[in-house]
Amino acid sequence: MYAIFETGGKQYTATAGDVLFIEKLDVEPGQEITFDKVLAVGGEGETTFGAPYLEGAGVTAKVVKNGKGKKITILTYRPKKDSQRKMGHRQPYTKVEILAVNGAGKKKTAKKAAPKAEETAE
Repeated sequence: MYAIFETGGKQYTATAGDVLFIEKLDVEPGQEITFDKVLAVGGEGETTFGAPYLEGAGVTAKVVKNGKGKKITILTYRPKKDSQRKMGHRQPYTKVEILAVNGAGKKKTAKKAAPKAEETAE
């Protein structure tokens, strides 16, 4: 069984046992977290999609570590002005191991507006 969930403005596909590098979370290593913004759950020939999220579905994960990615070097310069600047950046991340995918969710139904009675002025 797999799930597509959202965290940190990005979407991830996960199955039990996967290790993912996601946007940094304020969680200590060793703790378990549950992602409840599940967009879709699939497996065994059946896929369920949410509108936008599945109610009751979740992805349970254990935080392995928090860290920073490889350094990216940025060089900005202005041609013909003898001006340049060298900068670096390391993106923080959280490494998580997916423990379980709970796909017992139901679709959230969007409330439809009641049809307006059209009044004819005659």
